[in-house]
Amino acid sequence: MLARRRGFTLIEVLTVTVIITVLAAAAIPLAHNAFQRGKEIELRRALRMLRTAIDEYKKFVEEYKIEVEEDTYGYPEKLDVLVAGIEYKDRKNKNRVAKFLRRIPRDPITGSDQWGLRSYQDKLGALHWGGQNVWDVYSNSDKKALDGTSYRDW
Repeated sequence: MLARRRGFTLIEVLTVTVIITVLAAAAIPLAHNAFQRGKEIELRRALRMLRTAIDEYKKFVEEYKIEVEEDTYGYPEKLDVLVAGIEYKDRKNKNRVAKFLRRIPRDPITGSDQWGLRSYQDKLGALHWGGQNVWDVYSNSDKKALDGTSYRDW
């Protein structure tokens, strides 16, 4: 009478190993894409936050709540101004301070709080900030997004 053997055969072990390897090989790129997509969502959120703060500052200038030098075109001189805030007088002539950002967000792609800046006077496509004002912000990353565009162009 044949004794009953316990355990797995070599073929069964190899088959399971191959299946796990194929599944892992398929899962790694998906996980990387999901991680990258999360960073891209954070980048969009940070850019929207910064651009909204710049627009709010510009709105204050257009409503004559604050006075600025004419060559700034009503845009902040630096991003720090949006965090530090500006002093203005409300309708009852009381002094108020308006802050547009709590802090400058980090660029999730580069991991830095240094953003690429564009001033209103910069030439189209210029890679260096002229320093007159902050009209727009962009990521300093040279990497490409999942959709093939450069993060710099967002």
